[in-house]
Amino acid sequence: MTKKKRRTKARPGSRPQRPIQDRHEQPAATLAERRQPARVSATARDTAGRYQHVIPELKRIGIIAGAVILVLIILSLVLV
Repeated sequence: MTKKKRRTKARPGSRPQRPIQDRHEQPAATLAERRQPARVSATARDTAGRYQHVIPELKRIGIIAGAVILVLIILSLVLV
């Protein structure tokens, strides 16, 4: 039985790697122009709209949890 190879095979349809370019070849303005703003998919916008109530509830849960922990610490100091 042969050993497994550690190298992974290239997936079909994958792009070949581009050669590394020198940093001084292109001015910074050209690089900034090439960047495109991140697109937000429709499903991400729908999800954000659906879960607007989650953040206030998490804050409320955190406050309650902090109060319970504080009460437990106070009780442990008083009852000792």
